[in-house]
Amino acid sequence: MAYAKAEVRRRRRMKTTIVLVVLLAILSGGIYLAVNQVNSSEVLVRERCTAVVGNDTYELGLEQAANASTIVSVAVARGLPARAASIALATAVQESGLRNLDYGDQAGPDSRGLFQQRPSQGWGTDAEVQDPIFAAGAFYDELVKVPGYESLPITEAAQAVQRSALPDAYADHEAEGRAFASALTGNSPASLNCILRGTDQSGDSAAVRASAEQAFGSLDATLPDAETLILNAAGAQGWAAAQWAVANAKALHIESVSFGGLQWNRSGHGWNAAETVTGQIVVELAAADAATQAS
Repeated sequence: MAYAKAEVRRRRRMKTTIVLVVLLAILSGGIYLAVNQVNSSEVLVRERCTAVVGNDTYELGLEQAANASTIVSVAVARGLPARAASIALATAVQESGLRNLDYGDQAGPDSRGLFQQRPSQGWGTDAEVQDPIFAAGAFYDELVKVPGYESLPITEAAQAVQRSALPDAYADHEAEGRAFASALTGNSPASLNCILRGTDQSGDSAAVRASAEQAFGSLDATLPDAETLILNAAGAQGWAAAQWAVANAKALHIESVSFGGLQWNRSGHGWNAAETVTGQIVVELAAADAATQAS
């Protein structure tokens, strides 16, 4: 009789243990699936930047968008019209696909950089023409010498600078050049958006300020802390700086950019209404203890 009772107790303990093991397995599996789903959703995010003009949307890769922002920032810093930036962008898309190339083609083997400028033709040294800021400046130096360039068709203005063997090709990129120029000069507020995955690195507000000053020249900036940068600017200049920050958010580990009653947020993948201070662009960077693992 005692043996029978002991056997019953043993079987009950075994059933309880099995139930606990099964529940633990289910719980662990649920946690794994949840984490895996988050990681999978990150992997599925196709990183890109877009500019919208009316009903049309144009897309660039992150490297291309960052280079476009540099080209346009040089125009803004020089006080040039958006048309100059449109011409420069259309030219760079045709010449290099907005990539800072370290090689040329058969027609110009020493061509380099965003505009495929040739050191042998007096554009600068190899290192200079592969510096996006120098290259953009060199392009604008020649563009402003073209009489009436603002009213010329893009293909004519670009050809007057580049002297390409395929002059008509610049016109193929006029629409996207205009869209990104309008956004990055600040003439089209909140029209540039970048879709990004999370970042696994913390940002540095001093590094962002240095990059912004390199792009635009001197800026009225303050650094409340290591993860926050405040730029004081208004109107189109403010939107130019704000959308420059979005275009460079990947490389600079920027989490959000707030300006003009709107905020771009990395996790939200776009611009949304937010409380902002007039005349201030607030750039928040990923914190060391809050950066999420990029997939």
